[in-house]
Amino acid sequence: MNHDPKFIIFTGPMFGSKTTKMLATIDRYRYQQKKVVAFKPAMDNRYSTGEICTHSGGKIDAICVKKGKDIVKYIQDDKGVHVIAVDEAFMIEGAADSLIDLFKSGYTIVVSSLQLSATGKPFEEIRDMMPWATKIEVCPAVCPVTGRDAYYTHKKVDDLAEIAVGGSDLYEPRCWEMHRYTNRKEF
Repeated sequence: MNHDPKFIIFTGPMFGSKTTKMLATIDRYRYQQKKVVAFKPAMDNRYSTGEICTHSGGKIDAICVKKGKDIVKYIQDDKGVHVIAVDEAFMIEGAADSLIDLFKSGYTIVVSSLQLSATGKPFEEIRDMMPWATKIEVCPAVCPVTGRDAYYTHKKVDDLAEIAVGGSDLYEPRCWEMHRYTNRKEF
């Protein structure tokens, strides 16, 4: 059992390098001889079905899951795991409860995920994890309109569901001034 587990969350808008930072953290744990197992939502097939991939091409093998209980089941069957990494945890139903329970059991948890929808609604899974985090890093992107730090995700298409998998074809980062749901300005 790990006697000093961490619960690390990298969050922010699309294109803020959250997953890149998570992969760098995983590398560090591997250099420390820690066994890492990575998970991603089954619905996220943007770049690969069996890997967590960054927008810039970084990648790591990952197990696809639909529910947080799937993570717990896999970990129970795989002894010797020290670190559990989860990409886009907001898309995994029950991820918060499962990851909090695993953290309480001594596992280090590393999460990369949006925290807000494009309409400014907090994703429950991430909201529920945050009080347990030992580190939260908000990773801003660059607003393509102003060049300022962008903390919000802008949906380019109006009729998308609240959770819709996509990349630069559907979303872009925006600063406060250029995000219509945060400042209530019409464009």
